[in-house]
Amino acid sequence: MLGDIWFQFLYQPLFNVLVLIYNTIAEQNLGWAIVWLTIFLRLILLPLSIISEKNSRKHEKVEEEAKKAALVFKNDRVAQQEEFRKIMKRHKVSPWAKVVVLLVQVLVLVLLYQVFMRGVTGEKVIKILYSFIDYPGKINTMFYGFDVGFVHDYVWAGLAAGLLFLTIFFEHKKGELWQRGEAVYLFLFPIFTFSILWILPMVKSLFILTTMIFSIIINLLSKLFFPVKKQENK
Repeated sequence: MLGDIWFQFLYQPLFNVLVLIYNTIAEQNLGWAIVWLTIFLRLILLPLSIISEKNSRKHEKVEEEAKKAALVFKNDRVAQQEEFRKIMKRHKVSPWAKVVVLLVQVLVLVLLYQVFMRGVTGEKVIKILYSFIDYPGKINTMFYGFDVGFVHDYVWAGLAAGLLFLTIFFEHKKGELWQRGEAVYLFLFPIFTFSILWILPMVKSLFILTTMIFSIIINLLSKLFFPVKKQENK
């Protein structure tokens, strides 16, 4: 029952969209088909991404006010917690939009993994395709000299991990010293990401890289349109 639902409503539609993109705008290059699929997915999720970024800006305001409240009520834990609740309620910070975006991306990652584990050639493809989707024949899995289905690819896994490292580094607030936990996170998380992507097919690294670049662009635009006004400490 669950297997049929997974196949008919998730796996098969995604596979057909991927093949459709491959046959059209990707010009029969599976790597570019993955990139376009990721972009279209993020465009569909763009309203939620915008809400998430607005919440991030609100969260920065909450942090500023929470620091001040912690100083004012440093000797009264109960009053401190009450003030934190008031701050959260006043700014209406909710993480649900970010959670939905992350869940959808994880779901697509799992589905793409299944696509490459099941194979993208032969009779299986014909059985999965809808009647209005043209059979692509032998699918071109090469992307600038790299096979998107190849595992243990250190180049694209390294690019994804490197971009993640730079993102974490530059997102750290300027003028603040690195705490020990933050410094460890700066190195360990990219190393962990590299290890996971190295094990998986290269298509995962391509998906993650495209997603991260899209997120960086959205983040920069959100800072332009939803700037955080710094409040001077009295």
